[in-house]
Amino acid sequence: MKGNLPGVALRAGCACAALVLAQGALAQRLPIERIKLPPGFEISVFAADVPNARALAMGKSAVLFVGTKSDDRVYAVRHDGARATRVLVLASGLSSPNGVALKDGSLYVAEVSRILRYDGIESRLDSPPAPVVVTDRFPRQSGHGAKFIRFGPDGWLYVPVGAPCNICEPDPARQALISRIRPDGSGYEVFAGGVRNSVGFDWDPRTRELWFTDNGRDMLGDDLPSDELNHAPKSGMHFGYPYCHQGDTADPEFGRKRACPEFSPPAVKLGAHVAALGMRFYTGNQFPAEYRNNIFVAEHGSWNRSKKIGYRVARVVVEGGRVLKHEVFAEGWLQGESVWGRPVDLEVMPDGSLLVSDDHAGAIYRIAYRGR
Repeated sequence: MKGNLPGVALRAGCACAALVLAQGALAQRLPIERIKLPPGFEISVFAADVPNARALAMGKSAVLFVGTKSDDRVYAVRHDGARATRVLVLASGLSSPNGVALKDGSLYVAEVSRILRYDGIESRLDSPPAPVVVTDRFPRQSGHGAKFIRFGPDGWLYVPVGAPCNICEPDPARQALISRIRPDGSGYEVFAGGVRNSVGFDWDPRTRELWFTDNGRDMLGDDLPSDELNHAPKSGMHFGYPYCHQGDTADPEFGRKRACPEFSPPAVKLGAHVAALGMRFYTGNQFPAEYRNNIFVAEHGSWNRSKKIGYRVARVVVEGGRVLKHEVFAEGWLQGESVWGRPVDLEVMPDGSLLVSDDHAGAIYRIAYRGR
């Protein structure tokens, strides 16, 4: 049979087989057996060779787009639904291209100060088009400069801009906020203010209201302030930074200027220094019914706490705009004080399984439900 195949097809088949073997070898080096999940769930390695894998965006033709932060690349991961079959570099030489989002067949990529657009991307993975600059209006700051982007139910592209510091009074029109722009880059608006550094958000599929994570400030000790999960049902809300943290703690330097009751408190405190990043509402049908419309939060893990915390995936049960439960869903990337993985973002697969990216291990995991 192989003797009758065209040479190009045979070489392509060999290349795919080589990739699968290489991915398998890399996957075997990842100790996923250490991950603890609720009964009936299992975890596998979806892709094991995606260096600095960060934000995820699902394409329509069995392809996953992956942004990076400390790297300069954007990847496309072809897959068969259960694992990667091919990893391609779509773009390189970019400035922390963390955020990726899809609209009308185009891939939007967020650098530190620019939003780029790659048109018709899914049919051009092997020869990507030159990018179009949608806008270059964002600050060039490196601190808290990595951006998570996503299109909202209103059709606008939401773009957060972090504070350029640990604690300061930034320009409220340009920093410490979540903004939104039209797909062509016009119509800049500040949607939410007082947001120190959000690297993950999603909309409740039932209400179309925004929820987002926010990282608390550093240097107030091991246990203050908490990272936040916030609920923004309307534009114009302010979430306290730099004056108030976690809804009830005045900042030692700026807290005298404005009081905590002036601001919107978090929907739930996620824990101090857990580094809550990506979050997704679970919209699939594979998990048990009680998981439907829950929020999953990727906790990247602490960097300056005396005892490490985070390095896990949390589950938040939301009903009627209120948080009913907050608990650990997946953990084990942290073993004592030793770290082998750091969750960053999540994405729901068409079959209802859940993907989790890990920039420390350069991997993407797949969590599936197999029954009790």
